[in-house]
Amino acid sequence: MPRLRLALAQIDPTVGDLPGNAALVHGWTAKAAGAGAHLVAFPEMMLTGYPVEDLVFRESFVAASKRAVDDLAARLQDDGLGETVVIVGYLDADTVGPRNALAVLHRGTQIATYFKHHLPNYGVFDEDRYFEPGDTLTVLRVGGVDIALTICEDLWQEGGPFAVAADAGVGLVVNINGSPYELNKDDTRLALVARRAAEAHATTAYVNMVGAQDELVFDGDSMVVRPDGSLVARAPQFAEHLMVLDLDLPAAEPVPPVVDHAEMRVVNVFVSDSVPANEQPAPPPEIAARVTDEAEIWQALVLGLRDYVRKNGFRSVTLGLSGGIDSAVVAAIACDAIGPAAVVGVSMPSGHSSDHSRDDAADLARRTGLDYRTEPIQPMVDGFLANMALSGIAVENLQARVRGVILMALSNQEGHLVLTTGNKSELAVGYSTLYGDSVGGFNPIKDVPKTLVWRLAKWRNEEARRRGDTPPIPENSIAKPPSAELRPGQLDTDSLPDYEVLDPILAGYVDGDLGRDDLVAAGYDAALVDRTLRMVDLAEYKRRQSAPGTKISIKAFGRDRRLPITNRFREGGM
Repeated sequence: MPRLRLALAQIDPTVGDLPGNAALVHGWTAKAAGAGAHLVAFPEMMLTGYPVEDLVFRESFVAASKRAVDDLAARLQDDGLGETVVIVGYLDADTVGPRNALAVLHRGTQIATYFKHHLPNYGVFDEDRYFEPGDTLTVLRVGGVDIALTICEDLWQEGGPFAVAADAGVGLVVNINGSPYELNKDDTRLALVARRAAEAHATTAYVNMVGAQDELVFDGDSMVVRPDGSLVARAPQFAEHLMVLDLDLPAAEPVPPVVDHAEMRVVNVFVSDSVPANEQPAPPPEIAARVTDEAEIWQALVLGLRDYVRKNGFRSVTLGLSGGIDSAVVAAIACDAIGPAAVVGVSMPSGHSSDHSRDDAADLARRTGLDYRTEPIQPMVDGFLANMALSGIAVENLQARVRGVILMALSNQEGHLVLTTGNKSELAVGYSTLYGDSVGGFNPIKDVPKTLVWRLAKWRNEEARRRGDTPPIPENSIAKPPSAELRPGQLDTDSLPDYEVLDPILAGYVDGDLGRDDLVAAGYDAALVDRTLRMVDLAEYKRRQSAPGTKISIKAFGRDRRLPITNRFREGGM
């Protein structure tokens, strides 16, 4: 039985940075070759970054992607890495249009290409789009083992390329991915890879991208699964990682079997019947431990912010510190992501701000070590009121907007990225002020419901204690009732249901697409359901103007859920 040393490189590309991404492939190929790997696989769309969105329509971008493949193959050969077989994703095109593609590089040339479906502009490849009639399945023979090459959504189709791979008698299937993170997706992913491995009757290697692109986070979680469903190796989440392992695989038939499939033909590409034996065995396969939901989400939020800051050229961030739970959690995420020295927290007290809010903001600054400043807003508010006759909600919103002006002024003056701190519950019901507390360039907790914000705060403090560090979030920020403090004695519950009641209704309506009658049938109070759904529907225009933020759920505002702003349909005829 041939032994093949396989490397899976889960790394972090940047959309549009073809030279930088090619350099990453080169560097990690060198690491794989140094570890004795015969073959190294990189993620889907590795050379272009992912998702490329409207860049697919630019012929110049497609041409640059294709040139990057040729240039990379030549550079690998010139630098003594040409004997290592490299599998890498990129963007190509044919007469119909752009294609999600995979290239095989060896000895200075592109020896094979696997074209996936035609690529219109949708954000992330649709799981309902599988192979198309006329597509081919590339089977690569390396070291006497036949290896089927697949891309991402091939995993989702029973009876598709993996079934064809079984007919071709392959010993290994390599599946390259750009699979975005959602909570608990790692469980779904393992089960899916196991099903496809069983269908292919072959060991299946799944390599996934890691890093963040705008709202999306990619968690890695690369793995190798045997045909019987047993997990051989699994990489950690949210970290770049090279997984190298020896696989004993079935020898290929001397003559590849003829595969008769109505919609997909097999293309066999020969590399070698044998590979050099490694003097030293690969390290024992490791299976990265799973972590709690809170730990997983925190890592996703930290990586999402870090890459957004880094890839967009910012050096620092600023945010308003109210002393409340939302700004405290965002500040802690920012400190973990880019370091406290690059985080500017600004307390902006008004005449209604409580002593404890100011104290809690200062306490968080001491705990984290961030750059802390105080900018009282009351003189500025009074200046507006001396020239405009405002009252009630207009005065409340004025305070929020003055704070937004201060943060944006600091951004303009000092170059910070402004972080906004509204949670998913508030965004859902419109509990925010346009051009006020919603102002900012990125929102780390945009997809985090309020009740989960509290859970994350408690987890982060407990994690700090476990490590022997100072908990970053003041206990008073966690324990006290939430309030915008825009009028005397104000509490969120003056305007909203208790979050423990509100969040499950929002989860059903927003994430689950349940209707009014479904929610009432589930046991929620009919009047409360009607009130909540009306708030959600009327706030669509606000959400359209909100900052991007890291996606952690199946339905993130702005990316997964878009409803018409002008829309008279109301659940239950409201």
